[in-house]
Amino acid sequence: MGHFEESEIQDKGFDVALMKRLMSYAKPFTGLLVLSFLMILLATVVDLARPWMIKIAVDEYISPVGSIPKDEAVKGVQQIVFFLFLLITGGFFFNYLQVYLLSYVGQRVIHNMRTTLYDKVMHLPLSFFDKNPTGRLVTRLTNDMENLNELYTSVLVSFFKDVFLLGGIIIMMIRLDLKVSLMVFITIPIIVWVSIVFRKKSRKAYRLVRTRLAVINSSLSENISGMRIIQIFAQEERKKEEFSKYNEAHLDASLKELFIFAIFRPSMDLIYSFGLALLIWFAGGAVLKGQMPFGVLFAFINYLEQFFHPIYDLSEKFNIMQSAMASSERIFQLMDEPISSDVEDEETKDYPEITGKIEFENVWFSYTGDEDWVLRDVSFVINPGETVAFVGSTGSGKTTIISLIARLYEIQKGRILIDSVDIKDIPVSHLRNQISAVLQDVFLFTGDIKSNIRLDNDEISDEKIEAVAKFVNADRFINKLPKAYDANVEENGATFSSGERQLLAFARALAYEPKILILDEATSNIDTQTELLIQDAITRVIQNRTTIVVAHRLSTIQHADNIIVLHKGKIREMGRHDELLSQKGIYHNLYLLQYKN
Repeated sequence: MGHFEESEIQDKGFDVALMKRLMSYAKPFTGLLVLSFLMILLATVVDLARPWMIKIAVDEYISPVGSIPKDEAVKGVQQIVFFLFLLITGGFFFNYLQVYLLSYVGQRVIHNMRTTLYDKVMHLPLSFFDKNPTGRLVTRLTNDMENLNELYTSVLVSFFKDVFLLGGIIIMMIRLDLKVSLMVFITIPIIVWVSIVFRKKSRKAYRLVRTRLAVINSSLSENISGMRIIQIFAQEERKKEEFSKYNEAHLDASLKELFIFAIFRPSMDLIYSFGLALLIWFAGGAVLKGQMPFGVLFAFINYLEQFFHPIYDLSEKFNIMQSAMASSERIFQLMDEPISSDVEDEETKDYPEITGKIEFENVWFSYTGDEDWVLRDVSFVINPGETVAFVGSTGSGKTTIISLIARLYEIQKGRILIDSVDIKDIPVSHLRNQISAVLQDVFLFTGDIKSNIRLDNDEISDEKIEAVAKFVNADRFINKLPKAYDANVEENGATFSSGERQLLAFARALAYEPKILILDEATSNIDTQTELLIQDAITRVIQNRTTIVVAHRLSTIQHADNIIVLHKGKIREMGRHDELLSQKGIYHNLYLLQYKN
């Protein structure tokens, strides 16, 4: 399988605790479930009654013809046909209702579970996403949910009817003739043995197919994402050969699975034929000897045929149940992930608007939670309305500080205060509503320009969108677009330049009127002309609000109220531009590196 590893593919047997938890989501639909089970019982009764009524017609009206008046026989057959028609019609509606009701409940349950899971994902801490690939989370919300959907709409719909039908057929056959029934039941141990062997073999084959399909998906995802590199380095043929190997392996696994399924059906048909032969041998002989009515033999043949259909269904849907159990375990693991940020009930307290004072008091932080410290005993104060810049080499902790201010991570030691209030005592949503960020890599959503600035906040009007865009110089390129503010935005703004995306990010930040503005490498990787527009936008945007700037270009922060120099997670220097230059320290060296000829 090369470098693609698939740790997610696993099977799980029936788990009572998991099934109980799954069924808890169906509690709001208890009435519909009870009604559907009633329909299942009625549909099963109809299926069982058909052979019995035909038996009555044959034994009481057709076979005795000549011994009873012809008119009475015809009348009796007509009555049987009429009742059969009513049964068949009723069976149609009973089957329709039970399938529809169970499928409806299944769809509603999956809808509610997917909504709950997505809501949980939205509130998980950022540290969770650092450790879990996006593809894995997407799988939870798509493939795993689809497996549960099949459990509800395919397995459960037929499972109860199959079980009821099997039990009912056994009872009806015993009522017809105990000795003949026991003779036919000789095939049951053979059926059980074949089903167990099939279950084991199909489980292994099905798992292999899913594993190799996952490898194909991983390969596709990687190669499509890296298409630019593949084409630049002319790797098309090599990647094609690599994919062909994965595809061939998947074909081999699929053919093995096909072989197992191709063996199972004929095997069950062979057992059915053996049971039918036994039935005809013994029951047919009894009919010829006059020891058994022909109608009983006919009913036995019908019940025997019906007996094998549920076995086909139960055996072939075993893999669906296994996949659903494994998927439900993974889904509930995600649902049970702890949310580290305790969000209080915002309606119980009236939180004042933040003024923008930020204090770090002896803050220690590690992404892994151990002593691999990214920040070490960091302390500083940013007063409302100040512009403070953080500089330092890569890995010094600059971006970490702005992540902590937005409470995207939880610190291990020390305190972070906003307006002299511990950040842990401020509801997360209230805190983040007061903060806007312009990051180095701007993310744009599929839609239009207005929706990317508004971010679905209906309180931001079209007029305000146009005003903030003009304020940050973004209107210059927006108005040149065919649809202006209604222009389409492709995935992640692929049709816009880096500078244009940055200007849109400034407009988005300003539209929310934040008290704290974060600029993380906002002028990197752009041309000089666009940088001038962005610098002008920065000068306007930072007025009357606390601004935190992370920058490698020292020319962009020379007018900051305070510059904090970080090195290996510690504050090494602090002061204004001229003060730091005069100290001849780290900042001075960084300045010389950037401006020496």
